[in-house]
Amino acid sequence: MSRAFRSAGLLAVLLAGCAAPATHQAVTPVMPAQMGLAGGPAPYIDQAWWRGFGDSQLDRIVADATGGNPSLATALARLRQAQAGLERQQAERNLDVSADVSPQVQRLSGRYIIPPPYGGTVRFVGTGVANLGYNLDLFGRQQAAILEARQSAQAARYDVAAARLAIAGSVVQTYLDLVRADAQAAIARATIAERERSLRLVEAQVRNQLASKVQSTAAATLLAQAREALTAADGARVLAVNALAALAGRGGDYAAGIGPTAARLDAGLPVPGVLPADLLARRPDIAAAQARIAAAAAGQQVARRAYYPNVNLTALAGLQAIGLGNLFSLDAGTVGGGAAIHLPIFEGGRLRAGLESATAQVDLANAAYNERVVGAVREAADALALSTNLQAQRQRAEQVVRGFAETGRLNAVRVSSGLNSQLDLVDNDVRLLDARLTATNLAAEAARQRVALVMALGGGFSAESVQP
Repeated sequence: MSRAFRSAGLLAVLLAGCAAPATHQAVTPVMPAQMGLAGGPAPYIDQAWWRGFGDSQLDRIVADATGGNPSLATALARLRQAQAGLERQQAERNLDVSADVSPQVQRLSGRYIIPPPYGGTVRFVGTGVANLGYNLDLFGRQQAAILEARQSAQAARYDVAAARLAIAGSVVQTYLDLVRADAQAAIARATIAERERSLRLVEAQVRNQLASKVQSTAAATLLAQAREALTAADGARVLAVNALAALAGRGGDYAAGIGPTAARLDAGLPVPGVLPADLLARRPDIAAAQARIAAAAAGQQVARRAYYPNVNLTALAGLQAIGLGNLFSLDAGTVGGGAAIHLPIFEGGRLRAGLESATAQVDLANAAYNERVVGAVREAADALALSTNLQAQRQRAEQVVRGFAETGRLNAVRVSSGLNSQLDLVDNDVRLLDARLTATNLAAEAARQRVALVMALGGGFSAESVQP
């Protein structure tokens, strides 16, 4: 009876050692339905969506930037690190084969397990053994560790996709700044040419006493305004090409090779009317956050299964002998095999702390996902609202340009008819140039916001395209 009680007590202790404590997560992921997403799916976005602007130079710069940007290099290095971690965890499930060779000359104790004539003498002791080991993973701890590493590697792949999207978007938006600078410079040059002709005409009239010096000064002032606009546009162009060179990971020689732009500011990028219901499935950063939740959950399982027994199969075969001549005899052979079982019973709270830490990691992953989801919805909503608003502003600005242009034409007719003075043109001409520059600026901003919306919608990202 006492033996049965002892056996039952031992079994109870073992089972107690295997019992993992209950854990409770404090953070849960938000659902897409909670974010107010409505309507059907967003329109299709090509992975090379920037080609819609029809500028081969832009295509080249995007290719250079997504191949040489330091931020992308960092993401790729993290991906390689995560893949190496996955390979290391997978290797833990393979058969482990090693060899130990130990040739030694030593004095054998005369008062130990080896009797005379060897005990108490100096002898050659040789060992050559092949070892085999295999983890049975009966409770799935290693499988959970592999899943954790696999999800971490997948998150790193999504991070690379997110980095490519961010770099491409930054290049396109910066290039649109360059397009804006070129367009405003063209407006300024055309205005300069027109006002230079007007100034020469007024100066000729002053020489023939048909106009006053005041009119000549007014014409010179209008010309100075146009030249100031050209200087500002040229400065903006320098900043844009330098930024593009930096995004491509290049220097000043690369910036010098960026020529005139040909991109169409009214390129038809897909713009939905409402936030699409599939927004959260389109973004690589959201996919990466989801993969990290899965990795954290697998890590929690690793910590939980650390409470269970770990069983390894071991075997060895080789030669052991005292004396060099004996090492190669048939009788020197040795073999062995068995099982190694590790069972935690009293571990001072280390396993509990590890499980609590893993549970907190799940909460952190869920919180990061929630934060990213809220940010994604806001980014898309802001880009959609600004795109719509800028389109309305552009229409008003174009009306203003047409109005000032028509007023200028009528004023010019009145001046040529002698009904108005040349001075009557000054205020309208100043306003007309400002209106043209403003309209161009709004066109560029509208294009930038369409790009921002494409990026907020995932920029043609497909989870299947980055599967291992």
